[in-house]
Amino acid sequence: MAQENNKIKDAAKVLIVDDVDTNRFVLRDIIQEMGHQPILAENGLQALKIVSRLHPDLVILDIAMPKMNGHEFCKIMKEKEETKDIPIIFISAFDDPSDVVEGFNIGGEDYITKPFIPEVVKARLKLHLKLHDASTQLQEMNRLLQASVSEQLRQLEMEKKNVLYALIRVARENACYDENHMDRLSYNCRVLAEAMQLSAEFGHLISNSYIETIELAAPLCDLGNVAIPTEILQKKEALSPEDTATIHTHPAIGARILQDIHDTGDYNDFLQMSIDIAKYHHENWDGSGYPCGIKGDEIPLSAQIVSVAGAYCSITEERVYRGSYTIEETLDIMNKDSGKKFNPEIFQILKMIYRQLH
Repeated sequence: MAQENNKIKDAAKVLIVDDVDTNRFVLRDIIQEMGHQPILAENGLQALKIVSRLHPDLVILDIAMPKMNGHEFCKIMKEKEETKDIPIIFISAFDDPSDVVEGFNIGGEDYITKPFIPEVVKARLKLHLKLHDASTQLQEMNRLLQASVSEQLRQLEMEKKNVLYALIRVARENACYDENHMDRLSYNCRVLAEAMQLSAEFGHLISNSYIETIELAAPLCDLGNVAIPTEILQKKEALSPEDTATIHTHPAIGARILQDIHDTGDYNDFLQMSIDIAKYHHENWDGSGYPCGIKGDEIPLSAQIVSVAGAYCSITEERVYRGSYTIEETLDIMNKDSGKKFNPEIFQILKMIYRQLH
């Protein structure tokens, strides 16, 4: 009896919102097979009542529905404090990729294409239930931080960073990055920031504390890749427009994970810099980047540093779709992007100290 009660306790409540009976029943069977508890709703209005009563752990949501479509339902969920952290996975037939992109923009975590492939559905659910559980644990850790003092505070802070670093290792493995990628990025950002501290242009902006913080925060830049399908991250052929749109959501996803932790009451420099880096490290100096299209010094300095150091690390490493470049080839490639992708003053400093980089 005790073992049975534990199974019930561990089962996640998954709300399925779809006006098509067949879709609901197929997803219900898959969720039951995983050992979780499916809850069915035929439209957004019905689902809102269920959410207020049962508070599910995850929502699988169709976009096109009568009375209230999936986007409208998602906006309401993300606007409410008590439901904004519940992960939402959209159901899409991919008739219109803009529907999927809009879903990400309003707070959706993922999408599942129709017709359903049970293995894909299980993989998506498993990932987002784990992320939701990790986020809940991190928030609880932050609550405990407020009640801790001195050594307890320091220890819990380290544990929280370890969880974040564990997540970023998953993101790195999903993307098949070099095993040493995180260490290289961390080290190279520190060396570049140290060199900038000695320059007339940046010396007044970079303190010793800033250097210590960017060394810790830089590897979290691609945290959002934990929510990007592995088959896209590891694709060897050219990405489709839909795949590219999905990839372009990872800065916002990573920043949202970190912001959720920040909003629980931890206002330290590490988290704020991590948010800036995660959200803006793909912005370009000339405004052609993503997700916001900001340019120049509108981009936080920490994100500018990670953009330059990250490009150096990436180009000199192997990827699933290409081999690595030599240091000379890398600097030549980056030189062509100076003033376009990168702050030219930061790139000039990197060129002066590249022999110190890993």
